[in-house]
Amino acid sequence: MLAGAVRLCIVPLMTVNHVYARMTGRDPHQAHRAATPLELLFDLVFVVAFSQIGTQMAHYLELGHVGTATLGWWFGTFAVAWAWINYSWLASAYDTDDIFFRLATMVVMIGVIVVALGVPSVFASIEEGVYLDNGVLVAGYVIMRVATIAVWLRVAAHDPERRRTALAYATNIGIAQVGWVALIFLNLPIGTTFVFTSLLTLFELAGPLFAELRFGRTPWHAHHIAERYGLLVIITLGEVILGTVLAISAVVEEQGWSLEAASVAFGGVALVFAMWWVYFAIPWGEVLARHPGRAFAWGYLQIALFGSLVAVGAGLHVAAYVIAHEAHVSAVFAAYAIAIPVLAFETLLFVLYALLVKQFDLFHLWLYLGVIAVLVVAIAAVAAGASLGLGILLIACSPVVVVVGYETVGWRHGQEMVARATR
Repeated sequence: MLAGAVRLCIVPLMTVNHVYARMTGRDPHQAHRAATPLELLFDLVFVVAFSQIGTQMAHYLELGHVGTATLGWWFGTFAVAWAWINYSWLASAYDTDDIFFRLATMVVMIGVIVVALGVPSVFASIEEGVYLDNGVLVAGYVIMRVATIAVWLRVAAHDPERRRTALAYATNIGIAQVGWVALIFLNLPIGTTFVFTSLLTLFELAGPLFAELRFGRTPWHAHHIAERYGLLVIITLGEVILGTVLAISAVVEEQGWSLEAASVAFGGVALVFAMWWVYFAIPWGEVLARHPGRAFAWGYLQIALFGSLVAVGAGLHVAAYVIAHEAHVSAVFAAYAIAIPVLAFETLLFVLYALLVKQFDLFHLWLYLGVIAVLVVAIAAVAAGASLGLGILLIACSPVVVVVGYETVGWRHGQEMVARATR
């Protein structure tokens, strides 16, 4: 009897056909649309990429080289997050899960790994200040873009209604990629390179805007895309967990298991949990489904939000260096390295929410002033001689202010604002 039950469970799985499917577009209103196993697998390579960025950023921060750390962090974060955004929106609209799409996804994953391998060279060349060594990173982009352009061309062939939109996407990606490759061979001074990099970045960002607004929107799914962003937030929070573990290890190695170790452990985990809580308190998908035109600002600004989470993890890594007496910076510097990206994360959340619902709530201003006040107290405490463990614990209280404010009073405000936004 058990064997029969097993057979009944296995047979349907074995009859799924992944050989061929036309890319005519998914239903943007499909009920219960969720991330696929392929998308979850795809996200795993971004753990590696964000880890590379966080590690390199922490290294240059503990040396006190803030300029190198900041420029390298932003260049790497944009490259990795933009790669994820490009493919995730495409998958939301056209994931057929056939063999072509699966193999294209695998190629993009290989490209992301190559991009991650190129991150240390980017940081090192910025530190040297002569030219930007982005050869390996761009090679990874070439691999990704070949697969992405192939998918868009297939969409153009299979979906006549959105043919011009798909061709616009393919054209923008192709032109931008030529520009990135040209930068390798031009070997320009680093300042000039960053000017051209900024122009290429703006061109990349304008591509989806032009394609979707000029030729028609692709059938991406609002709740699905909101879930996809949320999953990447969780992936990126892993960097904060890693930074916490490194800081705890440094304390234990230096002092053994102590109250300081417990403070770092509780503070780091509380920080992760509170940031997770705040992000997922907002019904992004519900508003996006009603106002799809607001997706561009919402989706683009989250590049900086992902970067802020990577920077929080890097800041905790710097704290580990300081605790282990291996850093060239002070405990106050390490506290700033954690507090500033935490504030950036919180600021971006308030801005994203206001942009999405197109409303302003005075209560949010009071919450925002509260999170700033807590961070100021945390920095002042470390500057006055408190341990970094206590500083991390106090910094973790900053997003907790938002959590408490939301769960006691703010949820009512939120319900009313979302209700007005979705009428």
